[in-house]
Amino acid sequence: MKTNNDKHRMSPAMLFIILFGIVSMFSDMTKESAESIRGAFLSLIGASAATIGFVSGLGELVGYSLRFISGKFADRTKRYWPIVIVGYCLELVTIPALALVGENGWMAACILLVVQKFGKAIKKPAKDTVVSFAASQEGVGKAFGLQELLDQFGAVLGPLLLYVIMLLKTDGTTFERYGFCFMALAIPAFSTLILLVITRRNFPNPEKFEPDAKESAPLKIEGNFVLYIIGISLFAFGFLDYSLVAMHVSKAYADAIAPDVLPLLYSAAMLIDAVAALVFGYLYDRWGMKVLVLSAVIAAPFSFLVFMGHSVATLIAGIIMWGIGMGAQESIMKAAVTSMTPKASRATGFGIFSFAFGIAWFLGSWTLGILYDANITVMVAVSAMCQLVAIPFYIISSKNKRQ
Repeated sequence: MKTNNDKHRMSPAMLFIILFGIVSMFSDMTKESAESIRGAFLSLIGASAATIGFVSGLGELVGYSLRFISGKFADRTKRYWPIVIVGYCLELVTIPALALVGENGWMAACILLVVQKFGKAIKKPAKDTVVSFAASQEGVGKAFGLQELLDQFGAVLGPLLLYVIMLLKTDGTTFERYGFCFMALAIPAFSTLILLVITRRNFPNPEKFEPDAKESAPLKIEGNFVLYIIGISLFAFGFLDYSLVAMHVSKAYADAIAPDVLPLLYSAAMLIDAVAALVFGYLYDRWGMKVLVLSAVIAAPFSFLVFMGHSVATLIAGIIMWGIGMGAQESIMKAAVTSMTPKASRATGFGIFSFAFGIAWFLGSWTLGILYDANITVMVAVSAMCQLVAIPFYIISSKNKRQ
């Protein structure tokens, strides 16, 4: 007979999800803090809008497209933990290294950005796969939503930390203050790696959370999965990278928003992302793909408000919508991949998803960066249209899945 304590005791699967969420929280304290000022930093050291758009897109291309190879390698070797640890180490070391970049060193900074995304490419399919094993016991939408909630707490706390650092670090040029901030991010980066080792010691075989299917069917690239990939690729093409948003704010709102407030804006966006991920994740377990459609409708107008608005109020409203779109991307999209792929080839499924997403993000970021320099109105129209055109593919893939 189960006691009341047994009923309320956290399951091992949920404990694993939370522990990995805390690892992601410290990781995002490092990465998203850097992201909140990277666009302004690149602009400060000589990079143009087109260059920032190109490099941001190239980083995402490397970070997403190579996940196909990493995912297949993880499925073949089943050595999930070594892959995750190597990827995290490579990803996090590049951020404090930005403090070593010179005042005209935008090329070196761009290389570090691409190397960071390479590390993310190595670890991401394996990480999402081990989390999906535990998620299968707790509800995939809820699990990935909770992961994103904890993940984005780090994305909120990190920029706030940078804001405090920039308030205290009043001496020196803006360039020197940015460099000090990047060096300070070595602390959460090191904390991430310690917590990762602790999680590995407590759960050396996370694949045991999900029982093997009676028939281990290979992943079939057809039907609803293909339609879903087309939909998320359209979304990725049209969804603007925050580096371009930060650069626009630093120029268009220079009189209203000081440089040290940029991390606060990004922190607010990540807080919205966190809440949206958890809410939409729970709703996904109940209503399925309809929730992704809803989030796309809500997020699509963000580019108009951010880039065409002329007040701080419209800017904030646009950033809120951007956060909702990011929250959906990080929770519902992963949950959908888990639902559509068998356990034995799930890392490959995540790799294919990431490959398509990365190519679309690269082409979109590059295109939208060029359009920003040429015609902001056209850029905004392309951004919103691509996100809305993705909706029919979400709906059709969902119907095919039910059939």
